[in-house]
Amino acid sequence: MSRAFVNEDAGAAPERYPLPPRDHPGYLLAVARALLHGADQGDTSGAEAATGYYFGDPTLRREVEQILGEAREGGNERLEQLAERFLRRISGRGRA
Repeated sequence: MSRAFVNEDAGAAPERYPLPPRDHPGYLLAVARALLHGADQGDTSGAEAATGYYFGDPTLRREVEQILGEAREGGNERLEQLAERFLRRISGRGRA
């Protein structure tokens, strides 16, 4: 079969965005980190597909706020920027 017809990335999203079991206490934090990582890599849709959550999902507000605090504390400007963008999306969803 021609390599043009082989999707080498098929099934790769879960490996790129590993998550603990859903019943793990850190599951939502891992989901939030995966979404922010995906956005940083230009693969938001891949991270969304792997996690089942979308970038800006209000369910993850607390986790993203935690990550934002960590990013500010650690001087990670890029992660801070992505977390702020995520939180703005949440805020913007309630507006008409």
